[in-house]
Amino acid sequence: MSHTRPPAGAKPGMGPQRGPMAGMFGPPPAKSKDFKGSLKRLLTELQHERKILVAVLSLISTSVIVGAFGPKILGRATNYVFYGFLGRQLPAGVTKAQAVAGLRAKGEGRLADMLSKSSVVPGKGIEFSTISHILILAAALYLFSSLFMWLQAYLMAGVTQRTVYRLREKAEQKIGRLPLKYFDTQSRGDLLSRVTNDIDNISNSLQQGLSQILNSLLTIISVLAMMVWISPILALVSLIAIPLSMFVSIRIAKKSQSQFIAQWDWTGKLNGHVEEMHTGHALVKVFGHREKAIADFSTLNENLYQSSFKAQFISGIIQPTTQLISNLIYVAIAVLGGYLVTIGSMTLGDVQAFIQYSRQFGMPLGQIAGLMNIVQSGVASAERLFELLDAEEEKPDSPDLLPMGRAKGEIYFDNVAFRYVVDQPLIENFTLHVQPGQTIAIVGPTGAGKTTLVNLLMRFYEIDAGSITVDGRNISEMSRDDLRKQFGMVLQDTWLFTGTMRENIAFGSLNPDHDDVVAAAEAANIDHLLRSLPEGYDSKLTDDNSTVSNGERQLITIARAFMADPAILILDEATSSVDTRTEILVQRAMLKLRSGRTSFVIAHRLSTIKDADMILVLDKGSLIEQGTHEDLMAKKGFYFDLYASQFSSAILGSD
Repeated sequence: MSHTRPPAGAKPGMGPQRGPMAGMFGPPPAKSKDFKGSLKRLLTELQHERKILVAVLSLISTSVIVGAFGPKILGRATNYVFYGFLGRQLPAGVTKAQAVAGLRAKGEGRLADMLSKSSVVPGKGIEFSTISHILILAAALYLFSSLFMWLQAYLMAGVTQRTVYRLREKAEQKIGRLPLKYFDTQSRGDLLSRVTNDIDNISNSLQQGLSQILNSLLTIISVLAMMVWISPILALVSLIAIPLSMFVSIRIAKKSQSQFIAQWDWTGKLNGHVEEMHTGHALVKVFGHREKAIADFSTLNENLYQSSFKAQFISGIIQPTTQLISNLIYVAIAVLGGYLVTIGSMTLGDVQAFIQYSRQFGMPLGQIAGLMNIVQSGVASAERLFELLDAEEEKPDSPDLLPMGRAKGEIYFDNVAFRYVVDQPLIENFTLHVQPGQTIAIVGPTGAGKTTLVNLLMRFYEIDAGSITVDGRNISEMSRDDLRKQFGMVLQDTWLFTGTMRENIAFGSLNPDHDDVVAAAEAANIDHLLRSLPEGYDSKLTDDNSTVSNGERQLITIARAFMADPAILILDEATSSVDTRTEILVQRAMLKLRSGRTSFVIAHRLSTIKDADMILVLDKGSLIEQGTHEDLMAKKGFYFDLYASQFSSAILGSD
């Protein structure tokens, strides 16, 4: 197929820079374009799950609040053990006041202060029955807390997967609304990476990050409230961890975010390279580029490794750093708490509970810090996905457009102008009138605009000036679906999907019938081959189409066109990759297919279009000659030179 398309990343004044590796090794983005905006937009995707998110938040809150009372209750059990132990050391029959006075008399002032503020009963030992009740209550609280957390995890899994399901739907629908020019300037591997790898990464980030961050934030709030209740002084010491941890986390996160952006950018580039090299692996070997392909892969793989390593390493040091801060605070609390117990300002159980709370307080801070890399990675992927979703779409069709029945095939190009790049005209003042049933051959050198002309006719691109009409109706006043239903295409690059022969042929019809499939195969001269296969029409086609030859694949696509029964036919050099015998079969099949239909034949082999009703000769987007084969040969102009370059011996012999 001859393509005249804008180069990827083309700018005014730039020449074409095509090629599978064009721009592949350019540097990745230095940083996220809009981290906060992308994060906010990702969260708005959860708006359909508001009710369930409220339930999740309620379950997390209940679980955290119920669990927060656990250390306080266990502290009471510790007090009963401690007071029972002290009570057994004191003589029975004396009051606590007497015991305190005795300690002061011995010079044990601090111990006397602690005893005076405790609930010790001299001579009374440990009450194991009371302690068992307290432990059962604590176990029940922890059990209920875990149950609520399990339930919220179940609900959150549904929220995440439904959200990702909608994102996949949006991506799929978006691809259907994008113009052809978008795909001309994008790597297929990178596009696939956006709708697969990036969406999967978003799923992981939402599943692992969202509920855990909510849980951690609520844990911080509830634990802080309990700490203030037990000891405002120790709570103040613990609060020092928050600004320190946040400062460290933010500083490190900023450094790692650019690496996460680079990581997913290099992932897309690597996927694009692998996809291209796999698709053309035979040509890569034939032209001796295997070593270069491996070297390019190694370069991309190394870049991905470096960015991934840096992203994971830099973000990975957040948690141990905040853990260090938490441990230092823990040491301070233990020392200060022990002192407060000795002076009787706190009970031993409260100190134990506070230490537990301090560990619980530091844990969610560490979890949030550790989740930062997951969040950053997910936002980086979300930003890439949103770039796809925000790409410029085809102008939507007006809902008021009248439907069109089967066209007769009269086509009129009236002073059509088109250009891919603003300051580089391609087609200007192109005028052509095609009668119904005519066969129009389009010839010219590579880049002349042959395929572009067909793309304009089918509205894959919109013209800049002039008009194109089908049966007198402007194609801009027809819906794209309505217009494209009038066309059938047989391209140089055949496209067959994994499935049966029958399914591939039936793809050309919305209501396929077996008899119609057989009739189409017979018309395309492929029926005898299909019947000779072990499973006939139900024989499978593989991903690489190795089941059939190039010519047989072409005949199947022609049979598919017969199934579509189009009013207008487009044939794009359908015989360029087949042998001479198969070419005869293909030509016969196409002759049947063209019968009674307006046909456009893009040709490189000029011998295949000698019987065309009109031959258009294009050069640099302009129509320079037109007429029948005989007329153009008689003129001895551009067409004559093209024909002579292919059949010089025949012309010399005739002279």
